[in-house]
Amino acid sequence: MRRTWYLLTAFGCIFAAAIVVAACSSGSGSTSSGASTVNVMLSDPATCQAPDGPYSHVYVTVTDVQANTSSTASATASGWVDLTPGLSTAPKQIDLLGQANNQCFLASLGDNMQLQAGNYQQIRLMLASNSASVSNNACGSAANCVVLSADGSVHALQLSSEAQTGIKIPSGQIASGGFNISSGQTKDLDIDFNTCDSIVVQGNGQYRLKPVLHAGEVSTTSSSINGKVMDKATGNPVSGKVTVALEQKDSTGVDRIVMSTDAAADGSFVFCPLPAGTYDVVIVGTRTDGVMYQPAIETGVSVGDTAGTISLALPAQTATSTATLSGTVTSQSTASAGTAADIQVSALETINSTNYTIPLPPTSTQSSDSLAIETAASTGTLTCPAGTDCANYSMTLPSGGAYVGAWSSAGVSLTAGAALASYTVDGNAFVPGSGGTADCNPTEVKSAVTTLAGTGPYTANIAVLGFVQCQ
Repeated sequence: MRRTWYLLTAFGCIFAAAIVVAACSSGSGSTSSGASTVNVMLSDPATCQAPDGPYSHVYVTVTDVQANTSSTASATASGWVDLTPGLSTAPKQIDLLGQANNQCFLASLGDNMQLQAGNYQQIRLMLASNSASVSNNACGSAANCVVLSADGSVHALQLSSEAQTGIKIPSGQIASGGFNISSGQTKDLDIDFNTCDSIVVQGNGQYRLKPVLHAGEVSTTSSSINGKVMDKATGNPVSGKVTVALEQKDSTGVDRIVMSTDAAADGSFVFCPLPAGTYDVVIVGTRTDGVMYQPAIETGVSVGDTAGTISLALPAQTATSTATLSGTVTSQSTASAGTAADIQVSALETINSTNYTIPLPPTSTQSSDSLAIETAASTGTLTCPAGTDCANYSMTLPSGGAYVGAWSSAGVSLTAGAALASYTVDGNAFVPGSGGTADCNPTEVKSAVTTLAGTGPYTANIAVLGFVQCQ
């Protein structure tokens, strides 16, 4: 099962008086005189985990978790509230691919404390620098590391600015734009650290952390979505690997992956805990012989509901069940010179006027939902267009169009879409070493729609995704 990192913050309020909460879209939050009790935890569950994925362990050492009612507060601004007192003097090393020791949670962080009621629009997680001393260090010398499943070798996980300024979760990545705590309430906050999409393998062979995080309110009594994936033709579990993703629309209307997991051998899957709300469930699968199923999409599944049994169908021509999309990403500065950028590359498919992100189906070379790449200057094996840094990419996707259906208490009924898929390649740029700060103008570049046609094999060369005015 996928191991994803969560922080659960329980707020047990002391005062019963209600407060007026500022609008989530505002630039700063409001605070009242009420106080709440805070408890911070780590929880369960990763497509990149051994034995099929490249990593057997991913260790990070957490030193602090802080929150601020202002969405624009800098790391050194006033108003930051420490959610984990005591942790800075006794950092905790966590295996993000470890087994949960208590329901959904990997570990508890810090001591209980009181928190002022308010509308918290920004959260930061601090990690220890790799030179820090860690008790019983599983990494050896570094405080943060990855352990490769192929040979058991340990590699330091290079950090950006997280040790000093914290991994920032802005209001745009918090459900409803902020976490609202009123006096007289008890609430739980979940922070999802998408482990597999957060690791970048650099050109020099080093491993770097580029955090991908989301947050939102959860309920400890009704905080999961579960279901089962079966092979439509046989009625049995898929003989291979299945990735299940939860998606929600971003501010542009694109369905983005907020969490994903692998289905178990019996086809079952569960997401726990989850921020309250409604999600679309997007499923891809690869048979043991490499044949890819057509994606399945179940829309409108609410937290606390079961997605039911979802059947994956094989395309009519299994010999051409895959499509390979390849291309180049370039980046240049405001002075039209090459400059490095972190680029997250994913595949979108438009169905019924909605752009869904299609997770990369699990294969021996694909172990996460999307591609995390870093542009660099030309080398002996890489030739960039003049005045740019660049990176080449290739992704393998199902050639068949997705089946789609809306959630129903009586069970989902999926309807076949187009026989062949139409994909748009989507790139989002981030400042290298920033911990996830958006880069370039615009920060998102999409390709033209590529509609598969003919009998295959299906391959497509995607036009260059060119990012300009990058830092």
